[in-house]
Amino acid sequence: MHRRHPEIAPRLLSETDEQRQLRTVLRDLFAEAGGPEGVRTHLAAPRGYDEALWARLAGEIGVHGLAVPEEYGGAGFTFAELAVALEEAGRALMCAPLLSTVVLAAHALLYGGDRAARERYLPRIADGTLTATVAGFGDDGSGDDGPGVTAERGSAGWVLRGRADFVLDGAGAGLVLVRAGTSAGPRLFACEPDPGTCRRTPRRVLDETRRQALLEFRGAPATAVGTAEGAEAAVSATLDTGRAALAAEQIGGSGHALDATVEFTAQRHQFGRPIGSFQAVKHRLADVLVALEAARSASAYATACAAVDPPQLPVAACAAAVVCSETFRLATAEYVQLHGGIGFTWEHPAHLYVRRARGAEVLFGTADRHRARLAGLVLEPHSV
Repeated sequence: MHRRHPEIAPRLLSETDEQRQLRTVLRDLFAEAGGPEGVRTHLAAPRGYDEALWARLAGEIGVHGLAVPEEYGGAGFTFAELAVALEEAGRALMCAPLLSTVVLAAHALLYGGDRAARERYLPRIADGTLTATVAGFGDDGSGDDGPGVTAERGSAGWVLRGRADFVLDGAGAGLVLVRAGTSAGPRLFACEPDPGTCRRTPRRVLDETRRQALLEFRGAPATAVGTAEGAEAAVSATLDTGRAALAAEQIGGSGHALDATVEFTAQRHQFGRPIGSFQAVKHRLADVLVALEAARSASAYATACAAVDPPQLPVAACAAAVVCSETFRLATAEYVQLHGGIGFTWEHPAHLYVRRARGAEVLFGTADRHRARLAGLVLEPHSV
């Protein structure tokens, strides 16, 4: 049942003092680590990110455990605090597996309803010693195409066979939560990949800051998570949480693109005056600002629903996915165009944001699919 106008406390749509302090600390930390200009230096690393920064985020600030309950080694906050970290990570174009590990895998475990699995994996996710991801979830959680991976009982327990492509951080994750088909229907499995039974092939993708891989399971041992009856609901909820998280990232990236472009247009002179003083340039920057403010509202609403109103999350997540993706595309396009020739070069970070924007807008489904799903959600019976 979906309500058109859920009652969410106004305080959940605005930042608390703690969230503002968290934002300040994270922005300073990302700047110290090199910011977007330093991202390229880590792309060639074995894991593709700054592992020292990853450890600091977990150990010094506790980002990984913000939305993890205290009983599983986390800080016991809500998704609202995690969204602040995601926005700042998006602003700095952080290329570590925050989305795959802290959002998708951790929430799949939380939604999966399996206490033993939570106790085994969530403390290690919270302290930063385990990276994880999900596979076979599809882009909308509908399961229309069926799982590409199947699970069967072997002599020593469940084993996985099949393949899942374009898995976020699939080549390096220590844990993969897999949606696999069984005789009783799809269900979730936890797999700790071993080279002998799981071949992992990195994919070359447009956005090099977000690594993806093809996973081929060849009798890989796995442990069932939760029940078959609750698997599809857990997958759908995980993907909607992922959409809300991605929207927060996109807000951060859009904010950086706008701020960097405003700064550049104030410094770049033509005809004896800053190019930012020309009316045509002002109009283009104003268009980005208006779009960004609308996207912030959509993202804030999705964040609030993820934190306190899960039944409304599918609607809010779909709306945020459409609005924030379109805003990020616009902001990054102007980032390049208004920087002129330098914006097109490999040396400038603008093109990295363009690639992130293009990759993100199809990560959990295209805008057209989100609109179609949104229409179905708001028009279904008893939705008011």
